[in-house]
Amino acid sequence: MAKPVRLLILGTGGMAANHAEAFAAIPGVTLVAGVDTRPAQLAAFCDRFAIPNRFANLDAALAWGEFDAVTNVTPDAAHHATTLPLLAAGKHVLCEKPLATNAAHAAEMATAATSAGVIAMVNLSYRNVPALQKAAEMVAAGAIGTVRHFEASYLQSWLTQPAWGAWNEQPQWLWRLSTAHGSKGVLGDVGIHILDFATFAAGLDVADISCRLVTFDKAPSGRVGEYVLDANDSATMQLRLTNGALGTIAATRFATGHLNDLRLRLYGDKGGIEVSFERGISRLSACLPPALEAAEWSEIPCPPVPTIYDRFIAAIRGEGPAIPDFARAARLQTLLDSAEDSAARQALSLPV
Repeated sequence: MAKPVRLLILGTGGMAANHAEAFAAIPGVTLVAGVDTRPAQLAAFCDRFAIPNRFANLDAALAWGEFDAVTNVTPDAAHHATTLPLLAAGKHVLCEKPLATNAAHAAEMATAATSAGVIAMVNLSYRNVPALQKAAEMVAAGAIGTVRHFEASYLQSWLTQPAWGAWNEQPQWLWRLSTAHGSKGVLGDVGIHILDFATFAAGLDVADISCRLVTFDKAPSGRVGEYVLDANDSATMQLRLTNGALGTIAATRFATGHLNDLRLRLYGDKGGIEVSFERGISRLSACLPPALEAAEWSEIPCPPVPTIYDRFIAAIRGEGPAIPDFARAARLQTLLDSAEDSAARQALSLPV
């Protein structure tokens, strides 16, 4: 029989419903409590998922203490302050990405997780894409030889297509456009995903990174109510990997026609692979010997993989590794900080 796990959900907006549904479906996992500073939001969420215990703040939940693990679905800027007390209390934590809003805080969280000896993982949800996992496996096995070049992109269109609701009317979208509300823009929101996507598949770290960021005018005076729309909307990055491979990464919310699509092309000296995750469908194709000379590409079958939610519970039960962990998330945060620093240095106007 599966070891029981009592789970607390910290933050009940946005992605919290996805977490609740996924964890509730895992045998032996019980949703025992929810925490949110907004009483109406908390009550509606806990009623929806039959969560018996409700707390207006984390201190009250910790004083109660009748839980084993936490899924932290608070806004980015709250991750550091809310996760550290949980680790100190010996609770296992799955934290939404990015782990923090700067590298120093992320490193502190990774160190605290190691000291606490608990399972501490980050929700890099696109690790759940079967084509990505198969691609990483093939690259590690030497199928494409030495990686020399790559191209990756994360394309969203919610600033031009209201498929997920009106971005200029709903707080769950507006906060993502405002640095004062804790947003790091498209770089922190989806840039972290595509950085992980590309480097995980390549099996290599980043040696150096340069970046350009752009924030477009989206509303009169650059604001909607209390939300100043100053977070970046599009990012382009150039990276050199530790083996010398060169590549580009793009992330944007202005990719009209692409609701939520990720693409990766990895080219080695013995072959190439291309990964796509578009409209929720995962695909992997490869050009390998003996089809290399004719440049013929074939689709590669990709078996299903466990979700981050399954892997988190399995790690708590001692049935699998705690991957991706806080150390990986802290490294990605260092890359995000370096990208921001690069963009700030390069923000110079050239004569037309």
